[in-house]
Parts: sequence; C-alpha cells; structure tokens
Amino acid sequence: MSAAFRITPALWDKIHHFASFPQTGVSLQQMVLFGQNPSQGTLLKASQFLSEELPVRLAHRVKELDELPHNLSDMPSIRKVKNWYAQSFEELIGFPAPHLPHTIREALSVRSEDIFLPESTPNPSFANIPDHDHPLLNLAHGSPMSTSNGCSFGNIKLRVPLERRYYAKTSGIQWPPEVRDYNNRFTKCLEAIKRRHDPTVTTVAQGVLEWKRSQNAKNIGLDIQAWLDRFYMSRIGIRFLIGQHVALNTQQPHKDYVGIICTEANVHDIVQEAIENARFVCEEHYAMFKGPPVQLICPPHLTFPYVPGHLSHICFELLKNSLRAVVERFGHTNEERFPPIKVIVVEGKEDITIKISDEGGGIARSAIPLIWTYMYTTMEGQGIDQDFQASDFQAPMAGFGYGLPLSRLYARYFGGDLRLISMDGFGTDVYIHLNRLSSSREPLP
Repeated sequence: MSAAFRITPALWDKIHHFASFPQTGVSLQQMVLFGQNPSQGTLLKASQFLSEELPVRLAHRVKELDELPHNLSDMPSIRKVKNWYAQSFEELIGFPAPHLPHTIREALSVRSEDIFLPESTPNPSFANIPDHDHPLLNLAHGSPMSTSNGCSFGNIKLRVPLERRYYAKTSGIQWPPEVRDYNNRFTKCLEAIKRRHDPTVTTVAQGVLEWKRSQNAKNIGLDIQAWLDRFYMSRIGIRFLIGQHVALNTQQPHKDYVGIICTEANVHDIVQEAIENARFVCEEHYAMFKGPPVQLICPPHLTFPYVPGHLSHICFELLKNSLRAVVERFGHTNEERFPPIKVIVVEGKEDITIKISDEGGGIARSAIPLIWTYMYTTMEGQGIDQDFQASDFQAPMAGFGYGLPLSRLYARYFGGDLRLISMDGFGTDVYIHLNRLSSSREPLP
C-alpha cells in the first residue's frame, strides 16, 4: 500500500542522482513520426527511452516536493503525493531489463547513417523569455554533453538528444518473444503508475488547502503559484508520455491515430462534444430543463494533429465557466431569457484560435490577476472531499479554483496559450490559441 511507503536513505541518494540530470522534451511531430506502424522493436526502443526519461522527471518532482517553501512540504497530502512519486520512481529504476541476444542489441544500436526524427523547436508560448529565466523551462533539452544513469539496460549512457535516442531501425527484423514479453510487462507497470497518480491534482489541492488553514492564509503566494504551475505542467508531460506509450502497446491501429494523438483531429466535433457535455453538467447542477444556448461557428472539416482529450478538457472547463456566469447573472428560473454563448473557431497561419464569448456579467479588472491563481473560485464554500479520487477535469460545475490555470497549462503544453478579456458589467471573451506547428517541444520544469 502507498500509505506505508517510506523513502529510505538509499532511495534518496538515487533520487538526488537522477534529479541532477536534465529532462528531454518531446514534440507532437516526433511522437507521430516515431509511433506510425510501430514494430515490437520500435516499442522496445520507446520502453528504453521511457525507462530512462521517466525516473529523471519523477526524481525532479520528488526533490521539489521535499523542498517546498513555507512548510508546505509538511502537509499530509503533499507527503502522500511525494511518496507516490518516489514509489513510481523506485519501480521504474528497479524494473528488470530484458535479456536480448547480441543480434537484437546490435539492431537496436544507433548508427551514424540512420535517419533520425526531426529536431523539436522551442515552445512558442515562452519564446520571448530566456530558458534560464522561465519557471516552466528546464536548463537543457537532452544536452549531448550531459550524462545519466541509463537504468533501462544497466549501462551508463550519454543523454543524447531525443531525436537520436528515440529511434529504432526495425524493418526486416524478426523480434524474439522476449521483446514482446518485456513490452507487455513494462506497459502494465506504466498503467499501474498512471492509476496511482490519478488523484494527484485533487490531492495536491487538498495539501494546499491544509497549508492555507494551518497558516490562516487567504491566498497563496507567487512562489507557491509558480511551483504549482511547474508541478502540474510536469504532470501533464508525464501522463502524456505514459498514455501515448500504453496506447501504442494496447490499442488496435487506426488510420487517424498514433497512440493518443489524432493526426486529423476535427476541431468542430471536439468542441461540439464539449458544448454538449458542459450544458448537461450545467442543467444537472441547476436542475434546469434547458441551459443557456451555445452557438458554434466553425469550419466543419478543420483538422490538425493534436491530443483530442487535451482540447476537449480545455473547452469543457471554459464553457462550464461561461454557462455558470450566464445562469448566475440571469437566474436559473429565466430559461427563455438567456443570451447565447458564442464559440468562434478560425484557422490562421500559425494558430487555430477558439474564442468563447459570454454575457455573464464579466469580471472586475482588479480580479483579473486572481483568476489565474490556484484555489481562487467565485463560488462560496468550495472545498474538496477527502475521498474525492477523480482525476483532472472531473470536478463538479464549480470546482476548487483550478479550471482556468490548468486549462492554460494544457494549452501551453504543445505551444498554444489561453487569454482572457473581460468587460465588467457585460461579459467575458476567452481565446484558446492552438499551435498548428506540431514541432514545438514540451516546456519542461
């Protein structure tokens, strides 16, 4: 049981060792090109990459969870999350390596004449900020000069760039049963880790609530806000890598999907589904027959490579906010008087932009900075049930002040952004910018 897990001094030594190395950012483009028609050899190479990369990412988080300011590290829920991360780290570095014949190891080795994945580019969400100045960017992206303990196959390895590591020339090779067996076992290990971390968002939120109560604090400071941004952005990345790997190993091939990435994600269909889901939650919450209408103006065949789950979550959360604002302003008994919420989608050269406009009364200018603050909510009496185990974006109509800041992180993860303009006394416009150029790498903390 994770509740009984303890971090031993020996494990701390390994955590600090792995946390001393930089993380490697990936791009959507690299993941799509790598994962098309994967063989067992390709999947083994992916397993090798993750068994090296995930411990580094987890170690960074464990170390940071142990060194939080203002005694936040001492909160019971924060300690619980730290132990989850340490336990997952220990399972990955202790995962038994496959016993492969020399010919297979030779086939997996990188040669100078091999064709590699295209390089990733800096994330445009942070293009104007030097890497070393931004809280969400790591010091290096797989620097060829930095070394790491390559735990997957037991050798010291150079942390060469992803585009040279995440590759396997697999055509014409008969992969032995040991390869498939290793891939299956490693995938099951990752699935168990992903399940363990499902309640992380709400558990960390509970930890921050515990801290606020212990300090009698009304709001969190900028240092805790910056840490939450780093921590949740890292979590998005870890779950993306695990989700992508599990999908490649378990799902049947589909012409429009590479793992969880849809190469032809239809924006109209994704947004329409988010509208229907948000309206359903709104009607249930307010016990209404018919919630505020939502008008969607979007080219019906607009597609681009993206993770549909990310876009769906962002739109659902923002629409939920707009629906709630309209109902609260006009009253849930006046169903015929609701002004429509308008969703407009346009395609530009660099971005696909989604604008959500409501007439819910807007936000006071003095409150605008607060809306990006974790734990800020306009609903009174919001708390988190101790037994609430849902993962991201499964909170009720009015959550616990995480919707907007988390949605912005999801938008920024692959080079997009989220912006809000409010007209106090009238309504709010939210702009979701999605980067069409899928070469931008993750902004790793």
